[in-house]
Amino acid sequence: MAALWKREPPNSAMSAEEIGAEVAEGQGWSEATVKTLINRLLKKKALGATRDGRRFLYRPLVAREAYVQAESQGLLDRLFDGRLAPLVSHFTETRALSAEDIAELKRLIAEMDR
Repeated sequence: MAALWKREPPNSAMSAEEIGAEVAEGQGWSEATVKTLINRLLKKKALGATRDGRRFLYRPLVAREAYVQAESQGLLDRLFDGRLAPLVSHFTETRALSAEDIAELKRLIAEMDR
């Protein structure tokens, strides 16, 4: 999805090979893995496909912000009963937060209190 979202002009289509060239090596994925992920995203209706000769071109059907929101909420629901505080608590128990992370959390909480 990231490869498609950063494409210019926005929402322009890419072939599976182009997507693979963009993401596979950095992730250590094979072409088959990329195609499996594309098929999963098609089933979730996150991607659209159009035939271009013997290949398909894929384009995002959801905005990055909407996708991140849905996936984030899904993670919270599955692992933390939909609550944010246990997620933050988990991270503070399993790894040290930087001073920058703590300052950002405090800023967010202050904004929510207003």
